[in-house]
Amino acid sequence: MHLKDMMTGEFATLNPDDPLKKAISFLRNSQRDGLPVLHNNKTLAGIFTKTNLYDALLKGSNLKEPVSKYYTKKVVKLNWQLSYDEVIEAVRKIPVGTGVVVNDNDQVVGLFTKVELITSLFKEERLLNARLRAMYQAVHNAIISVDYQNRINFINRAAENLFALSFAQIDGNNLSTVIPGLDINRVLKKGCVEVGINYNFGDTRTVVNITPLFDGEKVIGAIAIFQDITELESIAEEMSTVKRLNQTLETVLDIGYDAMVVVNESGDIVLVNKVFLNFINKKEINVLSQPINAVLENSRLHIVVKTGIPELNDIQFIDGKPYVVSRLPIVKDGQIIGAVGKISFRRVDELRELASKLETMDNRLVHLREELKKERYRERPYCFEDIVSINPAMHSLLNEARKAAQGLSTVLITGESGVGKELMAQSIHQYSPRKNKPFIKVNCAAVPENLLESEFFGYAAGAFTGARQGGKRGRFELAHEGTLFLDEIGDMPLSLQGKILRVLQDHTFEKVGATATVHVDIRVIAATNHNLEKKVGEGSFRKDLFYRLNVIPIPIPPLRERSEDILPLIHTFLRKYNSIFGMEVTDIAHDALEMLMSYSWPGNIRELENMIERAMNFTTENVIRIEHLPPELREGGKQKNEYNKTFNREESRIIYKKKWEQIETEAINKALHNAQGNKSKAAKALGMSRSWFYEKMNRLGIKENKSKGENK
Repeated sequence: MHLKDMMTGEFATLNPDDPLKKAISFLRNSQRDGLPVLHNNKTLAGIFTKTNLYDALLKGSNLKEPVSKYYTKKVVKLNWQLSYDEVIEAVRKIPVGTGVVVNDNDQVVGLFTKVELITSLFKEERLLNARLRAMYQAVHNAIISVDYQNRINFINRAAENLFALSFAQIDGNNLSTVIPGLDINRVLKKGCVEVGINYNFGDTRTVVNITPLFDGEKVIGAIAIFQDITELESIAEEMSTVKRLNQTLETVLDIGYDAMVVVNESGDIVLVNKVFLNFINKKEINVLSQPINAVLENSRLHIVVKTGIPELNDIQFIDGKPYVVSRLPIVKDGQIIGAVGKISFRRVDELRELASKLETMDNRLVHLREELKKERYRERPYCFEDIVSINPAMHSLLNEARKAAQGLSTVLITGESGVGKELMAQSIHQYSPRKNKPFIKVNCAAVPENLLESEFFGYAAGAFTGARQGGKRGRFELAHEGTLFLDEIGDMPLSLQGKILRVLQDHTFEKVGATATVHVDIRVIAATNHNLEKKVGEGSFRKDLFYRLNVIPIPIPPLRERSEDILPLIHTFLRKYNSIFGMEVTDIAHDALEMLMSYSWPGNIRELENMIERAMNFTTENVIRIEHLPPELREGGKQKNEYNKTFNREESRIIYKKKWEQIETEAINKALHNAQGNKSKAAKALGMSRSWFYEKMNRLGIKENKSKGENK
């Protein structure tokens, strides 16, 4: 704040030749003690005050006489750029009540009196007080201020949150009654500062600093600042854990047989093990923070960081000798933050055996992580990525479902039992704007008919004997702002269908035993394995309800109509139950797959999963064979595969092998086509790990087609 912010800019002025009568009139109208007298060039000549006027009148002067005889020529002039503190200092030295404010050109621009100073003091005090309170509120630490009698006169938001208090409730209360166990009297009596006091409030641990407030030499209060060290202790413990993990990682790297090197996103070395240092014959201090391609010849780690494409079991020449190396990108939150490289020194046969074991462990680890994630978030709905399919019609249906998910219209999912209707419903919800709101499921076939109405709409207190005290919320109310999934809608009794129709149309209903109308904002997804049009014709399902539900139909085809999905589903279930059973079943025999491919699957995907689970309980190998399948399936397979009788064992084996390879080749090519050449996406669609997918492509002689898209 400067003087120009405190002065009065509107004032009257006098000329030395102006008569006393004019001066009296200006003084009376302005109600000021003095007016500046200006030369013609607007510079200051002096000031005419009421004292000058009184002197003129006492001398018997004529009111027509000019003021030039009486005005004071020695005037206190203040520059308008003076700071607030400079103004305060100047006012202390000015004996008069009015000062004249001039600009840098010595022209008069305002007047300044002690009244303006007092007004500015109040304004500055309010501003400083507002700033101080804003700073207190912005401080992360809890602050409590008390007066000289230990009565609370201020707490900030951090203190309200820390102690679960409200300032309005405790204003004026004694601190010892609000924060028991904290003695502040010594600070108030002796005016000393106390630092580093340990104070526990419930489960919260704090360190308190208490500072007295003085008015001159008198203590008028104190401020206590609380530092919550619970969070700091947690951070310290986490840092200690990270340090131990880092030491463990370094130890593990150092005892490994292979040379290991890690680079950051810029391709600079950040971590190496002793084997790598011995291999390149350099010290750690000379390689850390250095570009990898400057330390290791023919390295491609910096390229892997840019592309994100892993390079497994590649041959790299170092000092003219070939070595088997692997390079993997390090990904965090979808971003590549570095890469790790490994140089192997084992024999080729050992590497093959190790690769096989690592492949199995990798599959188990991936599935364990997925299962752990599902266990941790048990209520998480499924999403479209959980639906395994390479069938073009199914892909088209999924695209339609994704578009439908963005709207609010009712969706009707139809399909046989076991095709995954609930999976589709949860995926639509998860892909919709309501994904963070409730997903409520009602199995219309599982709820007794006499309880359906209360289950859907809830009931009021005392609605019937045995009703809960306070009543109960129904499924429609629980699904407010979210999605209500009506499973097996075709089994809903006619008596309830009319009420359901009203809710779908008006989004209102009444609880059982209540008269008040409840308004809900819901999206309905229904599912059934019945032919609802047929049921409408039979009179067992309302036509108007059918049309209200069938706004967006999603017909899921049965498994027998998309047999190309059988193979990727088998691999998906193999990975799942390998993890659950602790097994390493990685494949299925040719004849067993042929039998599964020729089966009609009345139970669809659910039946296939159950069959794979059963087979894995009977196999003792890493392959599911035909004898591990259910007897009824094997008997049916014998009747369907009569051509086996006309060939000998070797001929049958050759036929099965060719058929198997044909099926696998078609499945892989179709997956690559759907993924536009992206091998990572194709492997995921087939339920395979990326390395196993590459092995399959090499074994079947499938060539990359880069024109279809980028291979990863």
